Amino acid sequence: MALGQDPLDALEIPDGTTAEEHDLVTDGDIVAGGQSTVEFGVRGRNVLAGERVTFGGDIEAESDCRLDVWCDVAGNVLVGDDAYLGERVHIGGRLMVSGDLDIGDDVDIEEGFEANGWIVIRNPVPTLVFYFLVLSQLLSIGENEAADELAEALSGDSDEDPLVIPRGSTVSDDAWRVSTPATVGDGCRLHGNLRAEAIDVGADNNVFGSLRARDDIDIGERTQVHGDVTTRDGTVTVANGAHVRGDISCSALELHDGAEVDGTIRASGDIRLIQPAPGAERRDSGSDTRADGPADATSSADATADTTSSADATADTTRSADATADTTRSADATADTTRSADATADTGENPEPGAVPEPGPESNPD
Repeated sequence: MALGQDPLDALEIPDGTTAEEHDLVTDGDIVAGGQSTVEFGVRGRNVLAGERVTFGGDIEAESDCRLDVWCDVAGNVLVGDDAYLGERVHIGGRLMVSGDLDIGDDVDIEEGFEANGWIVIRNPVPTLVFYFLVLSQLLSIGENEAADELAEALSGDSDEDPLVIPRGSTVSDDAWRVSTPATVGDGCRLHGNLRAEAIDVGADNNVFGSLRARDDIDIGERTQVHGDVTTRDGTVTVANGAHVRGDISCSALELHDGAEVDGTIRASGDIRLIQPAPGAERRDSGSDTRADGPADATSSADATADTTSSADATADTTRSADATADTTRSADATADTTRSADATADTGENPEPGAVPEPGPESNPD
């Protein structure tokens, strides 16, 4: 992660994320920025929430759970390892912690709590500050390998990508509203209308809602969108096998072969229908060719080749006909010469009566 880069500058939904009836489920971590509202319960590996984050259901964390100040959880909190709760956190159900519990002042747990490890009552530091303190401490004592592992986890280079909800977002069964770009991985099943600055949806997804963005919207292969797709100033790209069960309204549209649109298409700019080039898999995959170019270029090349072949065949036929005509003319000329020779021979042997022979050179007087 580069210095100065905000780790919560986009909505990132990793591969395989599903929105079930009451819970948002993923295999990796869940990171919610401050002042966000998540009306689902959440289930993941680590659950990290900034200040004043509201959860509308249960929290189930396989590893750690850390909730900063003024967080509100409507249901239970089940933690596989350690839990860190900032001051004035409210939990509407029960808190169950398999490891240690680090808890701040004025924490309200309505149905009580249970922890199998140490229980420390104090005010934990904010989440990011805590991780950087741990990182600096590991480096100071020479634990470089452990520090590298922590830095790798913070940079998002772990085996499973985290589910990242930007600061000030709203995630519910009705709508996902963010003021940043949104990225959806592959094989996800989501409920709710997605509203973002720009939207990139991967392959094999099922989105039960509409997509609306200010900039571009990309819909991956075999993805189904059960709603409208609308962008104000951007381009909508619908990949091969994708199915939009609604209207499309955009500035420009790129519709790949095999894509389906059930509703009306409205575009103020260009509409491009992109077809795959025949035999594209046999060409070098490293060639930088536009997606809609190879089909026309190949067809044109084939047509040129066919025309050339036809022209060559016509030329060969013409040359053959010319050769036949020359042969015929040569044969006719030979026949005429033969007839002329025969006529001369006949004239010398049987002169016609009354014919006067021309005098020869020897008959001329000196």
